[in-house]
Amino acid sequence: MVNGADTHDIQCLLSSSERDFLIRNNGDQVKIDSLKGKKVALYFSALWCGPCQRFTPTLAEVYSKLFPKGDFEVIFVSGDEDEGSFNGYFSKMPWLAIPFSDSETRDHLDELFKVMGIPHLVILDENGKVLTDGGVEIVREYGVEGYPFTTERIGEMKEQEERAKREQSLRSVLASQSRDYVVSSDGKKVHVSELERKTVGLYFSMSSYKSSADFTPKLVEVYEKLKEKGESFEIVLISLDDEEELFKQSLGSMPWLALPFKDKSCEKLARYFDLTTLPTLVIIGPDGKTLSSNVAEAIEEHGVQAFPFTPEKFAELNEIEKAREAAQTLESVLVSGDPDFVIGKEGRKIPVSDLVGKTVLLYFSAHWCPPCRAFLPKLKEAYQKIKARNESLEVVFISSDRDEPSFKEFFSGMPWLALPFGDARKASLSRKFKVFGIPMLVAIGPTGRTITKEARDMIAVHGADAYPFTEERMKEIEGQYDEMAKGWPEKLRHALHEEHELVLTRCRIYSCDKCDEEGSVWTFSCDECDFCLHPKCALEVIKDDDVEERNPSKDGWICDGEVCYKA
Repeated sequence: MVNGADTHDIQCLLSSSERDFLIRNNGDQVKIDSLKGKKVALYFSALWCGPCQRFTPTLAEVYSKLFPKGDFEVIFVSGDEDEGSFNGYFSKMPWLAIPFSDSETRDHLDELFKVMGIPHLVILDENGKVLTDGGVEIVREYGVEGYPFTTERIGEMKEQEERAKREQSLRSVLASQSRDYVVSSDGKKVHVSELERKTVGLYFSMSSYKSSADFTPKLVEVYEKLKEKGESFEIVLISLDDEEELFKQSLGSMPWLALPFKDKSCEKLARYFDLTTLPTLVIIGPDGKTLSSNVAEAIEEHGVQAFPFTPEKFAELNEIEKAREAAQTLESVLVSGDPDFVIGKEGRKIPVSDLVGKTVLLYFSAHWCPPCRAFLPKLKEAYQKIKARNESLEVVFISSDRDEPSFKEFFSGMPWLALPFGDARKASLSRKFKVFGIPMLVAIGPTGRTITKEARDMIAVHGADAYPFTEERMKEIEGQYDEMAKGWPEKLRHALHEEHELVLTRCRIYSCDKCDEEGSVWTFSCDECDFCLHPKCALEVIKDDDVEERNPSKDGWICDGEVCYKA
């Protein structure tokens, strides 16, 4: 569905041969013809869908502000599996719905508007013309200001944002039509004008979010040191907390300023600065222009040395980091003050000096992490094969487990070494190697220099053959695979996927749609349909009775955190 592609008769669209009404959550019936002259949003959603539950309150807030206009209505098109779930979910909605019993109409709308994921919001104008099928994104980004949700209005909003960025000042960022101040932890109002000509950090945070809670004390330390040095620096908290008590507790532990709780500018600034992660510290320079979109990582690594957060300062720090990496040794990575050892089984201490001259893999992992548990057998197999060749290799497990019994249970199945549970070195290593997800495998070479942070992928694809994990070794392997592919067709047709040609493609790891086994490096694939075959499966003779229906079940769904998609 593209914007404006079709015009629909609202009466025919929403009614059935047995029903000419919609319902409210109290059971009242509302005639469909009462929607004449109104814009109508069809809200495809379901109770079981986490992203839907998070979006519904946002839509409800927009609806409550637009409802008094009298020309806008939302219709809930349920994807729930039973009437009890429908009733429970609909009870929280202030708008209308197609009755749960009318599954035929709901299914028809689902098919007509090609609903492949929820939440999904299709907005039609007064004449039934589709304004957009991307209503969820529009409401999330612009809220009530996006009304009447026309292409012209959205274009106007985007132009306003671009103009605001071109003409940005500290006042345009922090002040609003109804507010020209920020607040201190004791409730005092501080005029935005008092912050002008300073370097100002906008601290996007959520106190219930662990990464924010962990980062705040480090930021406090940097802030206080800069203040002691007399630097012209200030921080303004942009809290994303939902509860006022949490906001007050959080601000009470901070020595800086904040936007008021639930101020409309909080979400607007999150959109304006394209917020994608927490914590984020945006830096506004003395001239009111954005210096950096996020210096949280720089503060983690460099502390006060990162000030004043200019491109010149970061270039200087980058040169320092390059020199540090060039001088890196295994001891500089794994030794921190008194702890100069790792542990073997039963807590036996192994001096880090015993590992010098070996290739050392730092294995960031945890028992609670399913991908970690899935990767562990592959790593063990590669480790044992490499050791069997008398190669100089060791692995050090760096745990993200939440308690010591979990650490011990997971470590008991590993044939290598580890940092002790709760060791302070874990945090510094995670920062140094930018560990944002696990499992992660960092390879340190015999000289103590970092070879690669991608050793996990290398072992997943090549197993023990990836040793010693150098760029030269990867080129050798690629040459071997290139030689293997000589004589294979670039494209082919296959009985298991007759819709499109399959193209010979390089692919890191995939699951073969014929044998369901994992493959790597080469595949015959169709990107349009996300279909892959091992070369051996693609090139072998296919018998007619080998061809199976491969359609996913109607009720299969996959959620990615923002949308639930049909599998």
